[in-house]
Amino acid sequence: MNNFFKTVIPPALGLLLFIGVWALVSQTSPQLPNPAKTWNSAVQLFSDPFYRKGPNDQGIGWNILASLERVGIGFGMAALLGIPLGFMIGRFPFLAAMTAPVISLLRPVSPLAWLPIGLLVFKAANPAAIWVIFISSIWPMIINTAVGVNRIPQDYMNVAKVLNLSEWKIFTKILFPAVLPYMITGIRLSIGVAWLVIVAAEMLTGGVGIGFWVWDEWNNLNVEHIIIAIFVVGIVGLLLEQALVMLAKRFSYE
Repeated sequence: MNNFFKTVIPPALGLLLFIGVWALVSQTSPQLPNPAKTWNSAVQLFSDPFYRKGPNDQGIGWNILASLERVGIGFGMAALLGIPLGFMIGRFPFLAAMTAPVISLLRPVSPLAWLPIGLLVFKAANPAAIWVIFISSIWPMIINTAVGVNRIPQDYMNVAKVLNLSEWKIFTKILFPAVLPYMITGIRLSIGVAWLVIVAAEMLTGGVGIGFWVWDEWNNLNVEHIIIAIFVVGIVGLLLEQALVMLAKRFSYE
């Protein structure tokens, strides 16, 4: 019972306080829908989330799936390139010194600053949005993987030299198990960045997606749907994060 109060009551009170503040603000600002009105709109919206009435009029379910697809493609490409690159940067000091100025220069760039480059190169909105996801989510995977390799005790590498292990053996028997927790941390950070960026990118590129849906509802002055979209983005992001937390716990080698 004591654990129940510790785990359930504080979050419940936090949510009630949030809803209460929201209700008070909506009374002083009539243009902001109150929680009850937003809830009713959400029930109606999710009663048919997969309708299709044209290319630019589709249910919120299709928009969420379209955004997840773009995130999956861009994030997957970033993982395929970023994780091996991180291993190599951490393993070979010359490569680390060579790539350090490039990473330091490009990593702080705002994600949306890459969107015009994507539109110029790919000449289409969808691959440009995927490009933004790719370039924004690759850095945490590279950096965390490289840091993990650098933190492997030197004794392990000395033993590998004594045993004359091949690079493949060093990778599979020493590097990968030791670096896996760092790598998963990088993946967690990257998926959070990817999901944040896709909403903003879709607002600018258009098409089907949760970001475009938010912008379209703003143009229609449908504020209830905008608030619902904010909650949807937060819930989907939370689910992605929790899935990776469970994965990290499963592969923890502490």
